[in-house]
Amino acid sequence: MTTPERLKQLQESRAQAQLGGGKDRQDAQHAKGKMTARERLEKLLDKGSFRELDMFVTHRTTDFGMDAKKFLSDSVVTGWGTIDGRTIYVYAQDFTVFGGSLGEVHSAKICKVMELAMKNGAPVIGLNDSGGARIQEGVVSLGGYADIFLRNTLASGVVPQISAIMGPCAGGAVYSPALTDFVFMVKNTSHMFITGPDVVKAVTREEVSFEDLGGGKVHSTKSGVCHVLSDDEEDALDSIRQLLAYLPSNNMEDPPRTEPTDDPKRMEAKLDSVVPDEANKPYDIKDVIRPIVDEGEFFEIHEGFAQNIVVGFARLDGRTVGVVANQPMVLAGVLDIKASLKGARFVRFCDAFNIPLVVFEDVPGFMPGLDQEHNGIIIHGAKLLYAFCEATVPKVTVITRKAYGGAYCVMNSKHIRGDYVIAWPAAEIAVMGPEGAVNIVFRKELDKAADKAARRAELIKEYRDKFANPYVAASRGYVDDVIEPRETRPRLIEALKMLQNKRDPNPPKKHGNIPL
Repeated sequence: MTTPERLKQLQESRAQAQLGGGKDRQDAQHAKGKMTARERLEKLLDKGSFRELDMFVTHRTTDFGMDAKKFLSDSVVTGWGTIDGRTIYVYAQDFTVFGGSLGEVHSAKICKVMELAMKNGAPVIGLNDSGGARIQEGVVSLGGYADIFLRNTLASGVVPQISAIMGPCAGGAVYSPALTDFVFMVKNTSHMFITGPDVVKAVTREEVSFEDLGGGKVHSTKSGVCHVLSDDEEDALDSIRQLLAYLPSNNMEDPPRTEPTDDPKRMEAKLDSVVPDEANKPYDIKDVIRPIVDEGEFFEIHEGFAQNIVVGFARLDGRTVGVVANQPMVLAGVLDIKASLKGARFVRFCDAFNIPLVVFEDVPGFMPGLDQEHNGIIIHGAKLLYAFCEATVPKVTVITRKAYGGAYCVMNSKHIRGDYVIAWPAAEIAVMGPEGAVNIVFRKELDKAADKAARRAELIKEYRDKFANPYVAASRGYVDDVIEPRETRPRLIEALKMLQNKRDPNPPKKHGNIPL
């Protein structure tokens, strides 16, 4: 029989655990504009769905007077709940307890939920807010990080892994988020770096602030570590819920389908005029994407990073698709190192989780230049090529304008197993643009011409009329059809429906050797 005393003891212990490091520390967290660990989980998950694991766990350290400093749950809150009714495993580091530092039991709690996620085929979300390794535990804390890194790697491509940086994340701690699929950060309160400003100053003599070294703006625009930058914590948690709505729970499932409310046969007349007549005039590729996808809703990934390529999730007739698109508004949509890395990572995620790929192509080629060559545009560009070649999900391409040179091959051409390739009438598919081609092919003739400018203009027109169009490629079967731009939405929906049972195996092997 459970006595009233026993029940009271349980209730008091639960109440103590809810306080984390105490009310004063929780108030200090709120003063920084930050939620506590449990408040974040309540906001993230469906109301009342969170079930905590290991609430009564405490650390086992006795050195440095730690035996007199114990808190129920230690410095991380773990468990499971639901988002839109789907099971999700979660952990949230508690900065009010030892600054959220990671020790032996902290690591063991995280590993437990990650293993449950893999066994049960459900996403895992980590909310990071930690001062790093618990120094009092020495190498045990370092081993705890490695235990988590291993599980991040084993879970990769099995269940979606999402990290939110809700405070500091430094040293070895940064590698767990880096191994996950998506990293969310919050403006002004999130920081990620291998070494802090003091160490940087001591080693390199550079003076830098926390924000300039590893803030959300830096990682969402320069390094690419951050996939989504949010205005505040509530916005970040809402964005995670939005993202999960596009994703399957594991690699054996198809993405969730919503009941479509947007007409699958809807035509968009404004698409007929979105691409300028002038080949070198820019336009916003998002003005192409949004009219085509369901309800104009597009969840962009890496919005501020490598903006010459656009990636993100949308729906077509209620089904999730991954969108990869060149952006003529930025660097003319050219592929450079960062764009190649951004695109390759996104393509591989979609392929791992059975998400069809829709490519909008308007690319003049790869970025030329000493800096690009010396920093490895060859090897990095090959990553995007590898990702598209390797992918076996349905893959469709719309060539809106330029498809030049090696970039034509890379952007999901028929030659690398693109399933359905269509082009708009203004498409130019060639080794290079007419101007460059004429300069090379007719160099000697132009040198001898009496009126070089007039002859050059004449040759450019002849080349454009003959080669800079979609019909030569279509005559070879490299383009399946040339369509009116307004037809694009129904054509894509029909193609993806046709491809829904696609099977495209790769040769048996342990794994390929992607050019890292």
